[in-house]
Amino acid sequence: LNKATTVVFFEVEILDAKTKDKLCFLDKVEPNATIGEIKSMFHKKGKSLKDEDVLQHLPVGTTATFYFRDLGAQISWVTVFLTEYAGPLLLYLMFYFRVPFIYAPKYDFTTSKHWVVHLACMCHSFHYLKRLLETLFVHRFSHGTMPLRNIFKNCTYYWGFAAWMAYYINHPLYTPPTIYGEQQVRMALVLFLFCQIGNFSIHIALRNLRPPGSKTRKIPYPTKNPFTWIFLLVSCPNYTYELGSWLGFTLMTQCLPVAFFTAVGFIQMTVWAKGKHRSYLKEFRDYPPLRSPILPFIL
Repeated sequence: LNKATTVVFFEVEILDAKTKDKLCFLDKVEPNATIGEIKSMFHKKGKSLKDEDVLQHLPVGTTATFYFRDLGAQISWVTVFLTEYAGPLLLYLMFYFRVPFIYAPKYDFTTSKHWVVHLACMCHSFHYLKRLLETLFVHRFSHGTMPLRNIFKNCTYYWGFAAWMAYYINHPLYTPPTIYGEQQVRMALVLFLFCQIGNFSIHIALRNLRPPGSKTRKIPYPTKNPFTWIFLLVSCPNYTYELGSWLGFTLMTQCLPVAFFTAVGFIQMTVWAKGKHRSYLKEFRDYPPLRSPILPFIL
């Protein structure tokens, strides 16, 4: 006869080492569980909850303990986006119109003799006007707020780079591309506009994945719009097109600060794209395996 074996489980209570406050309670811990496994259980227990999580689907019994974490002062995503995008638009125009105290007094309110300077101003203004309009009418944010400190960090980045680029592009001594001349500028303009349309198309496709008022996440797939077909190879094509736009602007102006801004932006967007890609792989088991985070087959 087989003897019935009784499995005894332990109950583990985890306290804060300094305050002795109770952090977590683990029930049904096996006797042969290692400390590493207990740590893993603790981290899983301590994950943050989403607003749409249902209580009966959470790993709790008849009694549940929730811990409140003060995130500090918050500000809405829309406010942050509008502020960080409006700044570059206005700052660039100040340099373009050469308002006083930027260049020598004799250049106040004068205009450049190079047509590429005017073209660059139109492209830069179009880019940030597009971002402002997308923030108001296209984007649907999964989180309502972010830490207040982010607005200062983001504005320093966008406003600072915009002023640096605008200073040199609109400088009275600026010289346009001379290696390939007008041909280089025209090709750069085509690349810039192509990627701006592509970026907008991706934002529309992502918006359509999430119904109004919903936080559901789905796998983005190509639509009938050819600009979305890049979804076959890339998880975050909005960043791919954003990179292409700034590469076009760099070729158009042949300005070192623009190239530096493009490089820094590429690094940051790569970090975001990799994080998004990992999130997709973790959440969806049937996620397309051929996709790369930002650059097809490369990165």
